[in-house]
Amino acid sequence: MCEYAIEVENLSICYKTLQKMSIKQSFLKGMRRKADEFEAVKNISFKVEKGEILGIVGKNGSGKSTMLRAIAGIFSPNKGTIDLHGNSISLLAIGVGFQAELSGRENILLSGMLLGFSEKEIRARMDEIIEFSELGKFIESPVRTYSSGMYSKLAFSITAILETDIILIDEVLSVGDSRFKKKSYAKMKELITDKNRTVVIVSHDAKTVANLCTKVLWINDGEFVQMGPTAEVLAEYEKFMA
Repeated sequence: MCEYAIEVENLSICYKTLQKMSIKQSFLKGMRRKADEFEAVKNISFKVEKGEILGIVGKNGSGKSTMLRAIAGIFSPNKGTIDLHGNSISLLAIGVGFQAELSGRENILLSGMLLGFSEKEIRARMDEIIEFSELGKFIESPVRTYSSGMYSKLAFSITAILETDIILIDEVLSVGDSRFKKKSYAKMKELITDKNRTVVIVSHDAKTVANLCTKVLWINDGEFVQMGPTAEVLAEYEKFMA
């Protein structure tokens, strides 16, 4: 019998956007602006088995990152449910999770606590995280001064060393210098060999998805298209994109 780590049922997520209008129009309409509703994720259901590595593919604007953030608990769904069966979860994504004015070291503590680790547990792994990140003296600098590559190195290092039951990755493996890419790729392969760890990867890199993922979910314009064996779904997706 399958043991599921993630169960998503009838998930829908909407954004509200305000229509642009001039100052004159705003004045004439009593400063009231109409909000348009955009449905980024439309009634999607899928299940991820414990220990599975799922890749999520789709063209830009298909709702991949929105769905990942909902699974991570950052966004609340407008409809549907997400069941993580009590598993701890971490999200690797550029621009998510760090306080810009805090140093890299302080953000390690904050991020670790948000993941459910105690201060003692985080401090015990602190040196290992800093060494893996290769940030050196910059670990004491505010994160707002970091480049995107430095940011991704720190984010990846925290998630790689403070291991959770479920790891969500949003394009982070494709950021950073070539040597760190190889290093993070090798570390990710090491992490996912643990049959108790579940990984979900959003990536536009078909090679990464093909090499790492056991299954692929394809979504298009917020809707479920196909889910199945990696080679099979990637072939259909690449044919569609061509």
